[in-house]
Amino acid sequence: MSTDKFAHEDLKVWHMAVDFATGIVTLLEDVDTDRKHYRLFEQVEASAASIAANIAEGKGRYSTKEFIHFLYVARGSLYETMTFLEIFKRKQWIKETPHAKFAEQGKEIAAMLKGLINSLAD
Repeated sequence: MSTDKFAHEDLKVWHMAVDFATGIVTLLEDVDTDRKHYRLFEQVEASAASIAANIAEGKGRYSTKEFIHFLYVARGSLYETMTFLEIFKRKQWIKETPHAKFAEQGKEIAAMLKGLINSLAD
């Protein structure tokens, strides 16, 4: 690992989670609604950002056990994000195509988190 980077920056899943969160924030900037449900928009942005943040926080901890714990928290944030996106789709705040794109990305991130957890738990 290079000394000019943080340890989590070497993790592909962290990069994917950052891209995922950035995409969601960008998507929500274009949602056409009166924003009376603004708290839901804030919550999905927070949960999406929390995925990468928890991966990074866990990587910065001193034990593998702590890292695994934060990877599970990241997975929970991913599932929370996907639930909000489903609600947004049902409310027709987002269309099927972006929802499907984020669902595929979410599944890939979930699989990577599972693989990382399993590799650390061995």
